[in-house]
Amino acid sequence: LTDGRSSLPSNSCRSSLAQGPGLVIGRSGASIGRVHYSEVDFWPHNTCLYVTDFLGNHPRFAYYLLKTLDLAGYNSGSAQPSLNRNYIYGLRLRVPPPAEQAQIVEVLKALDDRIDLLRKANATLESIAQALFKSWFIDFDPVRAKAEGREPEGMDAATAALFPAEFEESALGAIPRGWLASKAGDVFRITMGQSPPGETYNQEGVGLPFYQGRADFGFRFPDVRVYCTAPTRHAREGDVLVSVRAPVGDVNVALESCAIGRGVAAVGLDGAPSFALYAMKALRNRFAEYESHGTVFGSINKKQFEALPCVIPPPEVLAAFTCTAVALDDRVRVNELQVRSLTEVRDSLLPRLTSGKLRLPEAQEQVEDALA
Repeated sequence: LTDGRSSLPSNSCRSSLAQGPGLVIGRSGASIGRVHYSEVDFWPHNTCLYVTDFLGNHPRFAYYLLKTLDLAGYNSGSAQPSLNRNYIYGLRLRVPPPAEQAQIVEVLKALDDRIDLLRKANATLESIAQALFKSWFIDFDPVRAKAEGREPEGMDAATAALFPAEFEESALGAIPRGWLASKAGDVFRITMGQSPPGETYNQEGVGLPFYQGRADFGFRFPDVRVYCTAPTRHAREGDVLVSVRAPVGDVNVALESCAIGRGVAAVGLDGAPSFALYAMKALRNRFAEYESHGTVFGSINKKQFEALPCVIPPPEVLAAFTCTAVALDDRVRVNELQVRSLTEVRDSLLPRLTSGKLRLPEAQEQVEDALA
């Protein structure tokens, strides 16, 4: 283990570049003890420990092995959580010979590769839906095309007929004729979170999943870390979850009915969940304004949230967008559920394989079943 550098080097300072493959381990703050694998060269910062010399061991096996350890438990004891490498050097580990390490890596990497593929697919699906939202509801591309005497691209004649061929002035500037310049509070159902008493929280799965803020968010759906037996504010399944405190404006979607704390708002639009999702994503710059209001940390209250501007299309345009976007978002949901299932399989195999408690043929059989 090596301590990261105190500052990131300039691009010309190649001597500070760590050669991949390598491991990076968070050594402070919220990332303490988290292990990341890099196949390529990387810049290690002073918030991490890193490994590039594996002493003859398989680099990816070392990654899997370190992930089984509770490294966050080796805090140096300062007020700010910090991982001191001297605290973990004395850990006794079972390390199989290189040939067995390679076999273990092959089994676990098959799961990681599928997980990575699904995540890349989700990123592509979201970018397609987001581009469609931007084209229709921010840039007004179909309206501009018709105003210039052109056929709108990427849509059939029936869909093109839903868009007007001219603009009109509004409080938000020029918008398609017949559309509505409005405010978020007049369009969306907005519920600001509220944190119940701490004694109602648990990690045993009792009550509703409870999301307190950005720390719970994933790519699309949050990860359940805490449950609550006496929630005071709820989000419905499919509601958009928006971070309203430090930072403001990060977005996720409720995978199930859940409780929300004061760091989260739930936003819904019945019959058009995808429009609500991408409308909130499109407000990122507006949300960012509340990060720089001179307070100790950024926040937005309900009145400010409800006042955020938005342009609302007629119901038939909203329905056309929903038909396309929901199909993409449903695929993202299916992929995410598969990611979670594969991750659960991998994480159950990981400590048993690295400790020698599970035979490789049995592990391979479980992986094949999971990937089928």
